[in-house]
Amino acid sequence: MNLPKMALVKQQFSSQKIQDVESHLVQELNNHLPPLARGSTVAITVGSRGISNRVEMVKTLIEYLQSKKVSPFIIGAMGSHGGGTPEGQMEILHSLGFSEETMGCPVLTSSDVVEVGNTPHGHTLYCDKLAWEADGIIVMNRIKLHTAFRGPNESGLLKMITVGLGKAKGANQLHRQGPEKMSATVQEVGGSFLNTGKIIAGIGIVENSFDETAHIHVIPPDEIIERERELLNVSKDYFPRLPVDKLDVLVVRNMGKAFSGTGMDTNVLGRTKIFGVPEPSTPSIKRIAILDLDDGSHGNATGIGLADFTTEKLYQKVDRKKTYLNCMTSTYVQRAMIPMILSTDQEAITMAVESLASDLPEQLRIAVIENTLHLEKLYLSETLLPEVGQTVSVQTEPESFTFDEQGNLTFFT
Repeated sequence: MNLPKMALVKQQFSSQKIQDVESHLVQELNNHLPPLARGSTVAITVGSRGISNRVEMVKTLIEYLQSKKVSPFIIGAMGSHGGGTPEGQMEILHSLGFSEETMGCPVLTSSDVVEVGNTPHGHTLYCDKLAWEADGIIVMNRIKLHTAFRGPNESGLLKMITVGLGKAKGANQLHRQGPEKMSATVQEVGGSFLNTGKIIAGIGIVENSFDETAHIHVIPPDEIIERERELLNVSKDYFPRLPVDKLDVLVVRNMGKAFSGTGMDTNVLGRTKIFGVPEPSTPSIKRIAILDLDDGSHGNATGIGLADFTTEKLYQKVDRKKTYLNCMTSTYVQRAMIPMILSTDQEAITMAVESLASDLPEQLRIAVIENTLHLEKLYLSETLLPEVGQTVSVQTEPESFTFDEQGNLTFFT
């Protein structure tokens, strides 16, 4: 088949970032963390997302608290991820660099929650039992667009309270509301939990388009809702997108939890696969081929159902139990459905092109990306090059798709 020739291009994104993350965080803590009683215990939430510099930030926070004669500990706060078990979540924490040896404090996981109250509309406030038994909790999370719902509060500190601390029960309760009510539910549950007085502070992180730390803010509990809304708008300005809105084929080399909660960010794909909810009008992509699953996802292939074609190597890495639990908890079961499985990258890409039944396949609109998080560099078919704006520079002359002897795509290698 005559596939289009592809050129490597580079997008120009804002490169604003914090140069010294540790010093910046210490300054924020000095300015905004309230005084804590000597000998008190503080739980620090750590989730499963691949947040840049998080190990350094958590380590800095721990050392700061210890210098104030406070006893911190890390609590795994990740809903149903890791198979929803303490062992699975501990495996994720260790893989991210969080252990008692590296952090200098206890690292704990639990599936037990306690009910600590109710919201005005009858939602239950769930909290990880170990975290609730602490004298206080510091919630830390990245603030960004969510992959399933829209609203003034999306992914961030309130969602960490609702789902991270709420574990599987909190996640189930949230997702049962449906996408149209999830932002309001996060606000209500998170806000009601803040009223318990258990949250000492929130640490909100915003990353730039290069997955680098651009903002760190230590936020008092009574300001978390409004400050998170402001930082969500900031994050939208950084959000990396494809340089064109319409594609015939998108090839994604790698998916996984390190790149998005859905393995592939729905905001990049223009697909949500939520039954009964219309798909976004842009971007519009006719076929998606996903080639591999990142090892850091530990077999969780949530989001594979967003694609149309995949490979045998990816399928062999899928842990169905972890994947199904994640999708059952979210209620978005379509995201666990397996696409057509081909033996190699080459066959998956070729099949995606053939499925369009084009008389001129060499003129199709195709893009190849490493993953949906890192979009600075990507390959575009030569037919797309006249459409890109001044923020995109062409790095190479158009070249044919290249594969190794095993049929693996060699772009980005």
